[in-house]
Amino acid sequence: MSADSSPGLVNRLVAERAEAHRRYNEALTALDRAIQTLPQWPAPPPPYDERVLPAINEAWRNIPEGRPVRGKWWRCGIADSAWRLVGPIFERQAAFNAALVDHLNRNAVAHREASAALATALPATRAGFEALIRFESLLLQFLQQITPLADAGDRQVRDAIASLQGVAEVAQRAAVTATRGIERLGAAPSHPAKSDAPAAAERVDAANTDAYKYLGFEDRFRGSEADIRTRLTDYLPYFDGASNVLDVGCGRGEFLQLLKERGISARGIDLNPEMAETCRARGLDASTADALTTLRELPDQSLGGLIAVQVIEHLKPAYLSQFLQTAFFKLRPGAPLVLETINPACWVAFFESYIRDLTHEQPIHAETLQYMLQASGFASVDVVFRSPIAEGGRLQRVTARPEHFGETADPQTALVSAFNHNVDRLNDRLFTFQDYAAIARVPDAR
Repeated sequence: MSADSSPGLVNRLVAERAEAHRRYNEALTALDRAIQTLPQWPAPPPPYDERVLPAINEAWRNIPEGRPVRGKWWRCGIADSAWRLVGPIFERQAAFNAALVDHLNRNAVAHREASAALATALPATRAGFEALIRFESLLLQFLQQITPLADAGDRQVRDAIASLQGVAEVAQRAAVTATRGIERLGAAPSHPAKSDAPAAAERVDAANTDAYKYLGFEDRFRGSEADIRTRLTDYLPYFDGASNVLDVGCGRGEFLQLLKERGISARGIDLNPEMAETCRARGLDASTADALTTLRELPDQSLGGLIAVQVIEHLKPAYLSQFLQTAFFKLRPGAPLVLETINPACWVAFFESYIRDLTHEQPIHAETLQYMLQASGFASVDVVFRSPIAEGGRLQRVTARPEHFGETADPQTALVSAFNHNVDRLNDRLFTFQDYAAIARVPDAR
């Protein structure tokens, strides 16, 4: 494989894309926060009143000019004395009024023109500011549309990469299976007799040749090994203190590894040779074998526990009945039997999990399995439901229109109540738990 097609390059490109998305989102957020809002806009100034200045020009001369005309009071000198006191004040006030009016007259034209210009500029400025805000909003909307457009292209690329990776994984497993088949053929006698040739060829039969396909199916649809380990951890307490536990349909060996880490001796069997080979490669005790045949070959009361996770739905009813009855005799008194399977009473589990797997033979209702175990002699058979449907995957209730104080419920409220009641019933029947486990024990005395 060239460097350009190596997983390291794909990972680097994915990391670069994630970093580019991060920077883009940060810039988009900054732009969103920077969009301006229209401030409290001032009202335009009132028009200039042309009547004010003439009135001021007429009214400012309210101070007498010069000494008053001599009258009879001047003979006594009273008026002269009074004028000498107040005359300078009047004269200064008159000079101030004259200067002020002159200033007003000289600035009246500029004030008139400024008021007219401001009255025209304010609406134009407001319109320009509103246009700028509208442009900023449209620019943000445009940039926001780039993300879904780019994501659509990215999804196509990711889907194509995922498809290629899936094909590559299947091809790799096919190559490994073919290599093992050739090795098994090579282990045959160097000069087999004619009658032995077909038997040697049958060692690489169709079931073994297709085994890698089901291993890939498990990897893609059942879940990652980390997820399966987390789910199976709940079963460990049932096997505390046990020994010689048999894991039927051990798959990739997740539960065998958990038992090993807990110091519990166990071995696994699986019809799929690729599964068993995967377990052995991890240092686990596993072999390719049939469940019922393996149980029949064991001594009675020799097993300290038995577990079969997502297995019994692959068995025909008659085979399952014999399997349960044989397991009862092979388990020690008090030993646990744990059987996990898909819950066919859950709509999502049945239509999205059960029918997806072509190797499934028969859906098994929880009450049916509980009865079969009891009929086989097991005691204290408990059913534990697992993997609940998330709230977002359930049917949603609606909210009735709030009632006013003193008013009776209207027909709409009654209709909503009936609708919600039916939603609850459907959720309780169709959107419950995707899996269940039957936990049974052999009676201490039998």
